[in-house]
Amino acid sequence: MAPIKLFADLKSQPCRAVYLFMKMNNIPFQMVRIDLGSGEHLQEEFTKISPIQRVPVIEDNGFVLGESGAIFRYLARKFNVAEHWYPSKDLERQGRIDEYLNWHHTNIRTTAMMTFRHQFINTLRGKPIKEDEVKRFKTELKKSINHIDKYFLKDEPYIGGKEISVADLQAFCELMQLDIIGDENEYRFNPKVRAWADRVKAQIEPYFEPCQEEGISPMQTIYNQLKSSKL
Repeated sequence: MAPIKLFADLKSQPCRAVYLFMKMNNIPFQMVRIDLGSGEHLQEEFTKISPIQRVPVIEDNGFVLGESGAIFRYLARKFNVAEHWYPSKDLERQGRIDEYLNWHHTNIRTTAMMTFRHQFINTLRGKPIKEDEVKRFKTELKKSINHIDKYFLKDEPYIGGKEISVADLQAFCELMQLDIIGDENEYRFNPKVRAWADRVKAQIEPYFEPCQEEGISPMQTIYNQLKSSKL
């Protein structure tokens, strides 16, 4: 049986989350790199695979699946990964993880991504940063961070429980994008969320080098160079 193909760009937060999940669970896969920066995801060849022109996408013996949340669930069930990643027996914990994955896209993903985009992309394109927009998204992001604290973590070390899950990977990979532009305090201001982020980081550390080398470091270098040139 051919290994699963993972179409991804490690500069993308959801791509990093899926990549890490597959690595941490020893799921065999072939990485097919799609360069978002050059618009490779918009080209005809990739559009035939994924009409919505987004990554990550997996292909498993002809079956194509997009959306990181759906990919997590599919892989967890197919490869019978450890129960803590996506519980099949504890329906309450599974429900909480599903709740986070659904909530994530219109809360943490939207606010963190737009905080990042308004600063990184505008700097990259030589456009002025719209400080009022950045302030608005940071305000909404702070509300979302506090919701993770009070609702999703409560007194637990991870989202919805005592062990790491796909929800933690999804959340952490999104938030750490802010480190690239020096805005890590936008989520680390909250002591409980900061401690959670440190726990997740320690868990993924052995598998993280490609994400750092291919995804995060190049963007940090570009951003720092552009910022320095404006001083």
